[in-house]
Amino acid sequence: MINMNIIFKRFRGKRILILGFGREGKSSLAFIRKFLPHAVVGIADKNETAFKDMSYNIPMYFGDNYLDAVNDYDLVIKTPGISLKDKDIDLSKITSQTDLFLEACHDQVIGVTGTKGKSTTSSLIYHLLKESGKDVVLAGNIGVPVFDVIEKINNKSVVVFELSAHQLQFIHRSPHIGILLNVFEEHLDHFGTFDAYRDAKLNIIKNMDDNDWAVTNDEFCYEADKMMIRSLNYQYYDFAVDWEAIPLRGEHNRLNVKAALCAIHAYGISVDEVLPYLYTFRPLEHRQELVGTFQGVTFYNDSISTIPQATVAALQTIKNVTFLLLGGYDRDIDYSPLIDHLKNNPLPHVLFTGKAGQRMFELLQDAHYQGDMKNFKDLDEAFGIVKTLSKNGDVCLLSPAAASYDQYNNFEERGRLFKTLAHDFTSAL
Repeated sequence: MINMNIIFKRFRGKRILILGFGREGKSSLAFIRKFLPHAVVGIADKNETAFKDMSYNIPMYFGDNYLDAVNDYDLVIKTPGISLKDKDIDLSKITSQTDLFLEACHDQVIGVTGTKGKSTTSSLIYHLLKESGKDVVLAGNIGVPVFDVIEKINNKSVVVFELSAHQLQFIHRSPHIGILLNVFEEHLDHFGTFDAYRDAKLNIIKNMDDNDWAVTNDEFCYEADKMMIRSLNYQYYDFAVDWEAIPLRGEHNRLNVKAALCAIHAYGISVDEVLPYLYTFRPLEHRQELVGTFQGVTFYNDSISTIPQATVAALQTIKNVTFLLLGGYDRDIDYSPLIDHLKNNPLPHVLFTGKAGQRMFELLQDAHYQGDMKNFKDLDEAFGIVKTLSKNGDVCLLSPAAASYDQYNNFEERGRLFKTLAHDFTSAL
């Protein structure tokens, strides 16, 4: 196990507040209770239901004023989902699992962020290193709080850390290898402005030293140069890859592969050693996922696409789409890249839902879109439309260009329902 004294030192003698009590908040409490059982700890979460399974007798704060508890504590371990935008809070108190872990273990970390592609790239790096016999741990935004796996990490471990902008916002140390894939408009409800969101993403390279490497593209290599940080531009690297043989499709995935291989090289591991395992990687669920062909209609689940650029990438990769399902929760992002693409490449049928879908519908109307457009209330209704209008050989793509929170807990729930309905599909013809 790694030396955790750096983390313990931050905790000792402090009144600690865990801010947000979802998966990561519970992980932080378990960590403190195990290693610092006498620490003074409180928990704050807006939703009282977060404490329903609480077994510890410790202060709990909830309701509309739950953030007031910050004033009574010395150190605040913030979970990613809590937004402090426009809040009058002493930010010097704020830390997180990500911040604490990077301070203690940064030399062993390959960190990966980007508006899109970070889960695929993180999972690919983990797969390549694991299959080539390396001691490697995957954690972070992929769904594994880093404190849950900290005891599995020794001095020889490589930690592949998927990082969201929320996790990066308040860090003081960057990973040893930081991959910044791209930054597009997203999460403006959390950050308030695109500049604030972009600045959070840049933290993955902003706090590097002379021994670290940024792996990124033209735009952010320029930023790294200004910061006097070493960088590798993955766009211009060419590796001996049989691109037709790997199970990842599309130009966006080619860039993800290049970024992963550049990061492995920067870490000091032979790319030639890991290359054979590119061809055994299994793409992640909900990412341009071929569900199957049912009653002559082929269905693709791309529920992960919550921004217009991701939907455009899906349309460029998946050919001859007949039905495109768009819309959901509206985060007020700019839809012009998708509108322009659809205007220039009209599809037979585009179906819309939610406030985001309504806005896209109106934008396409204003652009004099030539394809058929229809609204749907939920996926059941969308499949009814597809059943009525489809014919043999059609392709139906869920790639919403919007978040799912108006109807679903997350994009995974939306994608799973789409797949269930596809498997149950029977054509009306």
